[in-house]
Amino acid sequence: PDMKKGDVFVSNAPFNGGTHLPDVTVITPVFDDTGEAVLFYVASRGHHADIGGKTPGSAPPDSVHIDEEGVLIDNFKMIDGGQFLETETRALLGSGTYPCRNIDENMADLSAQVAANETGVREVRKMIFHFGLPVVHAYMVHVQDNAEECVRRVITALKDCSYDYELDNGEFIRVAVRVNAEARSAEIDFTGTYGPNPFNYNAPLSVCHAVVLYVFRTLVGSEIPLNEGCFKPLNIIAPAGSMMHAQYPSAVIAGNTEVSQLACNALLGALGVMAGSQATMNNYVWGNERIQNYETICGGTGAGPDFDGCSAIQTHMTNTRSTDPEVLEFRFPVRLEENFIRHGSGGDGKHRGGDGIVRRMRFLEQMTVTTLGSHRRVPPFGVAGGAPGEVGKEWIERSNGTRVDHQGNDQNEIYPQDVFVMQTPSGGGYGKV
Repeated sequence: PDMKKGDVFVSNAPFNGGTHLPDVTVITPVFDDTGEAVLFYVASRGHHADIGGKTPGSAPPDSVHIDEEGVLIDNFKMIDGGQFLETETRALLGSGTYPCRNIDENMADLSAQVAANETGVREVRKMIFHFGLPVVHAYMVHVQDNAEECVRRVITALKDCSYDYELDNGEFIRVAVRVNAEARSAEIDFTGTYGPNPFNYNAPLSVCHAVVLYVFRTLVGSEIPLNEGCFKPLNIIAPAGSMMHAQYPSAVIAGNTEVSQLACNALLGALGVMAGSQATMNNYVWGNERIQNYETICGGTGAGPDFDGCSAIQTHMTNTRSTDPEVLEFRFPVRLEENFIRHGSGGDGKHRGGDGIVRRMRFLEQMTVTTLGSHRRVPPFGVAGGAPGEVGKEWIERSNGTRVDHQGNDQNEIYPQDVFVMQTPSGGGYGKV
């Protein structure tokens, strides 16, 4: 009731539509010409390099409470009727047990998101001006109806199936797909999945829904935009408190990055459409009080019935590009010494799994390095007689020649001239050779 033209809101709450705290969403309502009724909402979600938390980059490997991962923002009004509430916003970013480390950078990112939204608002208004509001509304309904029909057609080709997917820590993601052919609908049931995880392997419900949306979108052969219509034939069951439906105050950083990937592999494994991919983002976060950086590292994808897996690529639930080495080394006190494909590491089979990579980085300044990674014990699975892929691993080569093991979910201090090495998992093979 107090929303008005010129207002802009900010949120990153994982338990209210968010993913994890670094993903900050800026929302701008689009009002009609009278300024009375909201016609649409325009939003932009951006990953902030640091939103506070126990470690630089806001990805502590051992967080157990959401407050340890940074500043939680739930429906905060950042612009009130066109007036930027800078003092209040800075106070929010500086609040909590573990506040943001570089508030100026956060403010610049938020301003960029507001500007992006304004571009969206202009484009929406342009559509309404050219075609009229009834036509714009009608076509948005058509887009959803088309997506719904595409998913219903896919469902008719599916059979009931299930999969128990083991994680490195011995826990399981359990998923069952039950098809109602007559209604052309399906139930995706995660009942039996472990949870809550005592650390941060807890996925918000929004992440669970994103996984299901992604998998069923890949099954649709035609080009359709991702939209809510895809969900209409699907009933998703994710018990509250499980790894697939995090509840406050659970830590969630790996829920967004790792559980999403693992659940995607589990659902694809149940459907039997392709072998296991690296199923991890290989989150590689490093920094100190002055600078922070967050990378996700590529690996191998699983093979399918008529295709080999891809090598050295981001898989499924992430799509970030690697920063150019020249840009990385110009902006940060690091040297990227090697970044190469581990040829032959993909699972063998009639169709081979994609290969992982090796990444060696030398640090020129003291930093804290944290990683969140999966498939360091359990290899990505093969299908129909195909061999599994290889697991990933990390280690540190100290400047004095000693080697220190670094676990998949771990934190270590890095000193000048130390080298951090990451080997990423490869994909499983499909079919017997």
